[in-house]
Amino acid sequence: MPSLPQNVKKPTESRHFFCPKSSFPPRLEDSPCPLSSSIYGHITHNSLTPISVARLSPAGATAMSSFRAAVFLLLLAVASAHDYHDALRKSILFFEGQRSGKLPPDQRVKWRRDSALRDGSTVGRDLTGGYYDAGDNIKFGFPMAFTTTLLSWSIIDFGRTMGPELKNAVKAVRWATDYLLKVTVDPGVVYVQVGDAFSDHNCWERPEDMDTLRTVYKIDRDHPGSDVAGETAAALAAASIVFRSRDPSYSALLLNRAVRVFEFADTHRGAYSSSLHAAVCPFYCDVNGYQDELLWGAAWLHKASRRRVYREYIIKNEVVLHAGDTINEFGWDNKHAGINVLISKVLTLFCLLTTLHAAG
Repeated sequence: MPSLPQNVKKPTESRHFFCPKSSFPPRLEDSPCPLSSSIYGHITHNSLTPISVARLSPAGATAMSSFRAAVFLLLLAVASAHDYHDALRKSILFFEGQRSGKLPPDQRVKWRRDSALRDGSTVGRDLTGGYYDAGDNIKFGFPMAFTTTLLSWSIIDFGRTMGPELKNAVKAVRWATDYLLKVTVDPGVVYVQVGDAFSDHNCWERPEDMDTLRTVYKIDRDHPGSDVAGETAAALAAASIVFRSRDPSYSALLLNRAVRVFEFADTHRGAYSSSLHAAVCPFYCDVNGYQDELLWGAAWLHKASRRRVYREYIIKNEVVLHAGDTINEFGWDNKHAGINVLISKVLTLFCLLTTLHAAG
């Protein structure tokens, strides 16, 4: 292994999500990668200050001013060439085209009609609703739950800038969570898929006309699926934040269900692609393992409930659940990058409040 430069300290072996006993904020010279002077700024007594044009030579100042002007003009050109409001509108409209079940009166995609109105009847449950996957007529619970989590996160962080599309984004989340509440109605059971992927993929047709199998697949105590259950808990918890002020009773229902589903996922650990391999593979096999979904679910439950127990769960299971795994992607299978972003926000606030409390 090549040696580190002398001015770079070797990082510690263990990774911790929450405040160490050392002072906060940390000193810049204690960072594994201390910053050096650059065109963007320089370090002086632990503070990062921007370089002003006045500190540069006349030629340098002219070059810097020209650079800034060029960047500004480029941004204007990019902004004028693309209609991002229309892009956002079409992105959310896509979900209405994927709706399954009895469509509402305000459905904007008028060429869609009611479909799959008997989903769940073979197991005595109402599993209508939710979203079809991609161009198929299958309802895969794992990617649908992840989509719900991300839609909710988008509203939580960027809802104020969505303009008139915010109401449509909220409706998109609720269409998903109404379905997730149905598939988790029985304690210790999550219905994770409706439809047979092989027969569906062999017969391309509109969902209004489909005559392929609507087989129902579930996970339970004897056939665990911590990955899909953990993601479902994350989706319900994240959505509870979206509806906290919009519909408090619905928000409470989502959060309580998230708590119950997460407890099931954690108590009966295992991958659903092992329990239901013939049905879900090779379509949505959890190649990455179920550990990240448990951390992801706990992180969202901590954010939604503000309960200390979920923060302690993450710390306690940091090693067992592979919190330090290499981050190489973020998607329905691998949640590590998202976990780190979510936890870092909690970490910053927690450490700041801890420091203020100690100082007071």
